[in-house]
Amino acid sequence: MKALDFKIEKRLPNSLGRAGVLETPHGVIKTPSFVVVGTKATVKATTPEELKDIGVQVTLANTYHLYLQPGDELVRDAGGLHKFMNWSGPMMTDSGGFQVFSLGVAYGKEIGKVVSITDPSLLIPERSTALDGVARLATIGNDGVSFRSHIDGSLHYITPEKSIEIQHNLGADIIFAFDECTSPTENEKYQEEALSRTHSWAKRSLEEHKKREGYKNIAHENRRCGRAAANDSERRGISDFQEQYFCSHTPQALFGIVQGGRSEELRKKSAKIISETNVDGKYFDGFGIGGSFAKEDMANACKWVNEILPEEKPRHLLGIGEPEDLFMGVENGVDLFDCVGPTRIARNGTMFTKNGKINIMNAQFVKDFKPIEDDCECNTCKNYTRAYLSHLFRAKEMLGATLASIHNIYFINKLVSDMRQAMIEDRFFEFKKDFLERYAK
Repeated sequence: MKALDFKIEKRLPNSLGRAGVLETPHGVIKTPSFVVVGTKATVKATTPEELKDIGVQVTLANTYHLYLQPGDELVRDAGGLHKFMNWSGPMMTDSGGFQVFSLGVAYGKEIGKVVSITDPSLLIPERSTALDGVARLATIGNDGVSFRSHIDGSLHYITPEKSIEIQHNLGADIIFAFDECTSPTENEKYQEEALSRTHSWAKRSLEEHKKREGYKNIAHENRRCGRAAANDSERRGISDFQEQYFCSHTPQALFGIVQGGRSEELRKKSAKIISETNVDGKYFDGFGIGGSFAKEDMANACKWVNEILPEEKPRHLLGIGEPEDLFMGVENGVDLFDCVGPTRIARNGTMFTKNGKINIMNAQFVKDFKPIEDDCECNTCKNYTRAYLSHLFRAKEMLGATLASIHNIYFINKLVSDMRQAMIEDRFFEFKKDFLERYAK
């Protein structure tokens, strides 16, 4: 069984955009596709069954959070994330690199995936978060990252090898190399230092991944051959327990992550190095485009790296999910996107419509007996009114977050699906123009 197979079905004229099909051990992803984020093995306020009804193709869970709670070994013993959370479709896990950034140097500064480079409060004058000689939340070194759990304050240390071990225990179809995310406010000297670490960690991640995939191959071969001797697996380098574990897991694809901040030179350098990184002929199966972005930089960053990355491999833009940014990414050769935004704003009462976002707590919706959107086919719009949703949020009822999340996931998922169809039918640019003109009003 292959870890990944990617085929391009249609290319967007005079741009880097493409529509494709990505095959994983747990199903097919038609790209471009939006990846719904289930940070702690759950998409907040929804069930896996609801996600399937919405048409979600793939979900993403968070390595850092699951390592801390309930623990990657517990998930492994439960049969992996798919069985643990009852999700049968394709799944991804990130490396934990962004959490190292957000809980370390960016801690307390509210720096997310998109920032304003003109806001002086976001400048980071120093990198150390040490307090009395102990890392306050996260401290980065060349070998790895030490951090304190945001749950109980316990001290942990993650290296590239540890990140890959955790992700193999979690068992997602697509995993990511450990990287260092940086803010666009950092100076070029630090961006270069961080990029050197990211490239070193990428090689180490690939080495560890290749080793663990090799164990899986040995385990499956042992099972296939029936193991003539009881200690055959140990002679091949793995114990009986490891053989049982590795046999229960399907192949995993590893994506390398391109960094480089706002610098065209560093972004292109990173794309070249990551695409050429290999361990005994084993290359990355796909690529992530990482970093905390200034809004005005995203299109350039995607274009710079996707002109260099191998065309035959999938690309994932990490942490981006606003409609206008999705169009930008698709046009510039991005195949996959993930973002907590659609569900996070839903839980705060904000919902997408073709005419822009609405906040259901506004007084105008108290007696509004229309659906969120008249032509929306999501379960929320087919069965509930704005007035009811307004009531739920004002009464602080949990159902409000569920119904709003269902609508927002459906909206973004369908938007990216419609982009794909428009590409196939040679009308992408017309679709983009019509949607954004109406959405921005």
